Amino acid sequence: MNIEEIREYCLLKNQAEECLPFDDFSLVFKVKGKIFAILSLSEPFSIALKCDPIMAISLREKFPSVLPGFHMNKRHWNTVLLDGSIPDILIKYWIDLSYHLVISKLPLSSRNQL
Repeated sequence: MNIEEIREYCLLKNQAEECLPFDDFSLVFKVKGKIFAILSLSEPFSIALKCDPIMAISLREKFPSVLPGFHMNKRHWNTVLLDGSIPDILIKYWIDLSYHLVISKLPLSSRNQL
C-alpha cells in the first residue's frame, strides 16, 4: 500500500478524522478525539498502530518491519515500516484492529454514536 491508499483507508472508518498536530511530516487519524493511527509522510514511510500487548510482541517477533511504537507506549503501539514486506491485507487488518481497540476504550455514550 502506498501513503495515499493508507490515508484513504483510514478515512473510511466511521467518524475518522485526520490532522497534523505534530508537524507536517505525520498524518494523525483519530476517532472521537482518540488516535488510532499515525502515518509518517517522510522516509522511511511507516504507520504507528495501537495493538493488543501480547499480539504486539508476537508481530514484532514474526515481522522484521514491525517495531515497538516510535515515541508511543511501546507496550500498546507498533510502528510498521511500509517497505513492501507486509501484505496490504495485513496492514488493513492491523488498521482495523487499532481502530476497534480505540473504540472499545471509549465511553459507552461515544461508542453508541458510532
